[in-house]
Amino acid sequence: MTLDDLYDTILSRKDAAPDSSWTAQLLAKGPEKCAEKFGEEAIEAIIEAVRDDKPALTSEAADVLYHLLVMLAARDVPLSDVLAELARRQSQSGLAEKASR
Repeated sequence: MTLDDLYDTILSRKDAAPDSSWTAQLLAKGPEKCAEKFGEEAIEAIIEAVRDDKPALTSEAADVLYHLLVMLAARDVPLSDVLAELARRQSQSGLAEKASR
């Protein structure tokens, strides 16, 4: 599965009945709840990284990616825009990019 595949699946559930899937249920709760869930998953991933539990970190990283894409979908931010921003940043050093913000 690619991130594009996952994002397409999330988008396909955006207008689905909330009782039809976890994604539809989460999106129905609104962008704020989607952002909250993303934050929770990010914290869980940080904890597993600090613990050096690779299997748990792998699982939490998958949750982080999923919830990031749900949050983007909730705010109508195309994954392609995020990927284009990453591509734009690739043309300069990370230090120069950071200094420009």
